[in-house]
Amino acid sequence: MTRLFLVLALLLVTAPVARAAPAGAPTVEAVEPSGMSLKLEPEEVRIGEPFTYTVTLTHPRDHRYELVAPQGDSPFEVLGQMRERQDGSASATTTFSLKMSAFELGSQKLPDLSFEVATPEGPRTFAAPGKMIQVTATLPPDANQQGSNLFDFKPPTEVPIRSWTLLFVLAGLVAAGLLGWALVRWWRNRPKRVTQAPPQPLDVRVRRSLDLLRGEGLPERGQVKEFYFRLSEILRGYLGERYGFEALECTSSELMASLRRKSTPGLPEDALMRFISESDLVKYARAEATPDTCRGALAFGYELLDKTYVPPPPPSQTADAAGPRVQ
Repeated sequence: MTRLFLVLALLLVTAPVARAAPAGAPTVEAVEPSGMSLKLEPEEVRIGEPFTYTVTLTHPRDHRYELVAPQGDSPFEVLGQMRERQDGSASATTTFSLKMSAFELGSQKLPDLSFEVATPEGPRTFAAPGKMIQVTATLPPDANQQGSNLFDFKPPTEVPIRSWTLLFVLAGLVAAGLLGWALVRWWRNRPKRVTQAPPQPLDVRVRRSLDLLRGEGLPERGQVKEFYFRLSEILRGYLGERYGFEALECTSSELMASLRRKSTPGLPEDALMRFISESDLVKYARAEATPDTCRGALAFGYELLDKTYVPPPPPSQTADAAGPRVQ
């Protein structure tokens, strides 16, 4: 009986120590569409040949699905993307068509696709599982008998060559370094005459950058990727300076999350999400874009500036608001 009392006393002493585990960091809730279909055309392809992966989602009409560009290493390459939406009386159907190619043989699993979903209750996420696809070789079945078998890469072989080129290059680099050091020292010690011009307004600087980008004609010269890198940097820099946060170092999801936490009257959120998705596909997934598409993206940059920029009040109004000065 004494031992039983001791056990009960020990339990009463240690019971208050147990506490609930602290809640984890808040995460974006997931949402499920009312219907989903995955389609491959064709379901068996040769290595390197393009195929079409179609994802059709049926969802409430007030929901909007945006595809997040696939990230990470994968035996698949995204060549292009198309998005189509059809609205009904109570629901809507959104279809994503991805043009892809595979570079590993055998039965391969397509990457899971992630979606950002805009709902009346706030942002949500959805992930669609990838389908299996059969990737075959381009050689015929009797290639081994005909002597057309593929061979693996051979490791590099060192070939000794006597040359003084490396010494000359090193000597040139040392001389260039000394000359650069001397120029930097002279530049720092030179007499300086500082003349600082007043900074131009934000909208003037951003509009001038957009005009310069348009005048370079990068899409017409085939430099579509460089065009989207430049345009994305201009718009991210504008949004960061306009709303007061570091936008250039944010990922696409972090950028949208930062904007949603701030007061952004007039911000075309849906159009901005489409531009970010399109820009990421061109910059990182090597998707194709026509000059007309690039001109539409540049026009969106002007539209974003016109809808969100609010000029500061004139200096006279600022002085009046501060009140009269005592002489």
